Amino acid sequence: MQYIRLLFHFIEILLYSYFLLSTLYVFIFAVCALFYKPAKISSNQPFRKIAVLIPGYKEDKVIVDVARQSCQQNYPSSYYDIIVIADSFRPDTLENLALLPVKVVEVSFEVSTKTKALNTAMNQLSTEYDIAVILDADNIMEPDFLNKINEAFGTGAKILQAHRIAKNTNTPIAILDAVSEEMNNTIYRKGHRAAGLSSALIGSGMAFDYTLFKERIAEIQAIGGFDKELELTLLRDGYTIEYLDDAIVADEKVHKTEVFQNQRRRWLSAQFVYAGRFIIPGVKLLVTKGKLDFFNKVVQQLILPRLLLLGVSFLFTLLYFIGSLLTDLTDITALNYQCWLGSLLLLSISFAIAIPRSYLNRRTFKALLSLPRLFITMFLLLFKLKGANKRFIHTEHGE
Repeated sequence: MQYIRLLFHFIEILLYSYFLLSTLYVFIFAVCALFYKPAKISSNQPFRKIAVLIPGYKEDKVIVDVARQSCQQNYPSSYYDIIVIADSFRPDTLENLALLPVKVVEVSFEVSTKTKALNTAMNQLSTEYDIAVILDADNIMEPDFLNKINEAFGTGAKILQAHRIAKNTNTPIAILDAVSEEMNNTIYRKGHRAAGLSSALIGSGMAFDYTLFKERIAEIQAIGGFDKELELTLLRDGYTIEYLDDAIVADEKVHKTEVFQNQRRRWLSAQFVYAGRFIIPGVKLLVTKGKLDFFNKVVQQLILPRLLLLGVSFLFTLLYFIGSLLTDLTDITALNYQCWLGSLLLLSISFAIAIPRSYLNRRTFKALLSLPRLFITMFLLLFKLKGANKRFIHTEHGE
């Protein structure tokens, strides 16, 4: 019986340590974000030739409008091309795209992935470009977006992540998704850059040195989470990812539970797959070559999404509190509810720091009522990840 109790205490402390360390990670970078200062950029830059790559799979509802708006940049038209990579588009969509000043690369695969689409396009394009900008098929760039990208590359940047914001907040789920996006911008972009570490990539609103991107995307075989593999391999090889907070690109947020479920299942699967793949190289390169930036990114893959961190921390706090009312927990557990409560409060403070003030309104607080349902959805997804990273899971846009 004594051995069983010791084993239980060990598991209990191990579990609590994981949640506490995860919470401390989020808290530290949320605080670091308060000290973020954008890099100084000169506006007197020569114009660089930019390829704006927009891969899309059956994105007939949004792509024509996105392509049209993408052509309205305050950047010399001779210095940028909009390149739509059309995978399984309808004939009428292709006809409408042909009326716009954009290049269309038609692709078709037995198993479609963004990686395959980008590689096919890169193999067909000339090498006249200096910068590759990657967008999703629902993304809208602000009018000065390419100007700001061009200026940032004048500082010597090779890779940068722009500031992605919500294009829609039409449902409670979309509001929460928008808040989550901004929290990511605070913690994993502003906070990391303020601490001297690389910004996280998102998958769109990204800009790369063209030659570098062409070389690296050719090495990526990912079906899901291509941005994670790209990010990890670049950091492994010593590159720094910058963050451009004032370059805005609007991204459609999920607004239905089914879409949320499919998207998060894909993200969770990719996160755990790359955590397992890179944990040993991450530790090895930290010890042998001091690659903290790469190791930090691997650690980031080991942390549960914030919604799960919050929900599980709350449940354990509640469970321990109820247990303390019913019996003397010191006879059973090595911890008390104050331990979990402290971790929960620290996590809540981190969230309060990371959420932009513009979202502290009645609509957001009303949307919080959807959190329990989304937590249950996310928690159940942990048991449905098998094979999710081995097949293409499409997120529909434009409904």
